[in-house]
Amino acid sequence: MTALEDSPCRHSAPTRSWIAGLLAFDRDGDRFVAPQVTTGPSARLFGGLIAAQALGAAGATVSSEKLPQSLHAYFVRGGKYGVDVELEVERTRDGRSFDTRRVTAIQQGKVILEMIASFHRPEVSTDWYPPRPPDLSVENATPKSPELEDVDRFDIRTREDDDSPFVIPPFWIRFHDPIEDDPLIRACALTYMSDLGPVPAARPAGAPIAPGAGVAASLDHSVWFHRPFVPNTWHRYEVDRVNNCDARGLARGSLYDDGGVLIASTTQEALWRV
Repeated sequence: MTALEDSPCRHSAPTRSWIAGLLAFDRDGDRFVAPQVTTGPSARLFGGLIAAQALGAAGATVSSEKLPQSLHAYFVRGGKYGVDVELEVERTRDGRSFDTRRVTAIQQGKVILEMIASFHRPEVSTDWYPPRPPDLSVENATPKSPELEDVDRFDIRTREDDDSPFVIPPFWIRFHDPIEDDPLIRACALTYMSDLGPVPAARPAGAPIAPGAGVAASLDHSVWFHRPFVPNTWHRYEVDRVNNCDARGLARGSLYDDGGVLIASTTQEALWRV
């Protein structure tokens, strides 16, 4: 089969988006080899990239009627650019309403990520979330190009006083290019994007944020997908630091669309050695 036939894209398009390209796997049963990304802003593979590909591989083994519900990922060791990533999917459970998958990402024979992902058939129910008015409006936010993976794919706006090499939440973000109207591909796009803000948000008070000032890395990352994500519209990413101890910082995030609707929730714990 071709790479396109093996990809989790459920609706083919004449031109693939860059996210769909990252999901154009070579597949042998439930074993996938992800397309290589040869360059990045640092030696370490961006966590959001490998998490997005792991979710895409899991989704490729699930019926299209079941949509991504949540993922819980552990970054076991740093990955490298320009090296094949193998994604082994375990079909943990297929149920009437929920399917569960375990994904192990392997590079050069070593595990770099473990993920549990859940998929859910949509149901009619109560629709509620706590509103959170923005502290920063998109009109008052300042365009920024942080030193992050594939940042040219996004339009990012943050506080005027954010002079860090990263992007400090809260910030506004949208994708420049169209993304296929496919729930799995868009969930993978959201997963990729969701890893942009939590590490700096989890920084201990007073810790330097300049590169080389210490060690900062994602340890684990979770996403709950609440409502449909439209990548080309503005979204506000709020991330709050909720704990620091034992060289670890915990951050909790909420992604809202431009109408204030809660689209997704995230948590991440980051290692901060300063």
